[in-house]
Amino acid sequence: MNYYSSFTFTVDSDHAGQRLDIFLARQNQLESFTRSRVQNLIRSGHVLVDDQQRKSSYRLQAKEVLAVTIPPSLPSDLVPEEVPFLIIHEDEDLLVLSKPPGLVVHPSAGHASGTLVHGLLHYCKDLSGISGEMRPGIVHRLDKDTSGLLVVAKNDQTHHALVDKFKSRQVKKIYHAILDGSPAQGQGSIDLPIGRHPVSRKKMAVLEKGGREAVTKWKVLERFAASYSYVEIKIMTGRTHQIRVHMASQGHPVAGDTVYGRKKKGPSDIEINRQCLHAYTLAFDHPRTGERMRFVAPLWPDFKEVLDALRKRYRVTSEE
Repeated sequence: MNYYSSFTFTVDSDHAGQRLDIFLARQNQLESFTRSRVQNLIRSGHVLVDDQQRKSSYRLQAKEVLAVTIPPSLPSDLVPEEVPFLIIHEDEDLLVLSKPPGLVVHPSAGHASGTLVHGLLHYCKDLSGISGEMRPGIVHRLDKDTSGLLVVAKNDQTHHALVDKFKSRQVKKIYHAILDGSPAQGQGSIDLPIGRHPVSRKKMAVLEKGGREAVTKWKVLERFAASYSYVEIKIMTGRTHQIRVHMASQGHPVAGDTVYGRKKKGPSDIEINRQCLHAYTLAFDHPRTGERMRFVAPLWPDFKEVLDALRKRYRVTSEE
């Protein structure tokens, strides 16, 4: 059953002068909202500033109180489609799946059909509507070319609970990746803020000022000479493109990443056709039962082919 949610925020002096829509889009409680959806809330009167309706471009003043109401979502107009994905677990509250590489999670510009959401609507007749008409059931996301585990909420109560768990860092997320290069150390931690790239607005970047906290821990599992390494990565925060940006900032980008990585494709006998990043493990307490749940998604076949080819070409040095 859909129900209204409400939040209040008080503007501090550090955020005085900021646009209303930008301020809201950066709040943890609305982290899953796109800026356009925040603007729709403002436009439809679901955001009040000191009990007054304002425009998205309104410049906030210190000590103003913002009241935000999230209305129940309308039924989706999206047409269900049969889209393949691997189901890892399913119960009455949630669905855990392994997303194939190349599959976009939700509709967006240039991806009006054939997304994971279209496939979920075909598979599940009822999904949580909290994340909006274009993102029913979606609690978190993976980039198009990143494969692996995703959890989907079937009802609003589960959706709220899972979003809270992600934001309060109660969800354990482990990724496996092949890096272009081999770090000197066997393991490490990266604590660098991430925000929108100042020039290329479709990219993210490590920022000295204005970025949001981002913490990534990594551990080398195997080395392939100095050319590549197979690593385990734990993210303590969930920023857009976090792993890709952080590993690239260390000089060892994710292999096959055409946005943050190097131009080369790898040795001629090893084809790397997408970023070699896979959401391998997901663990959390079930929102209804409290039971600890842990899921593992086997490496997607194309990722495993690259890994096997590297093991064959190079002498493997294990870090275990």
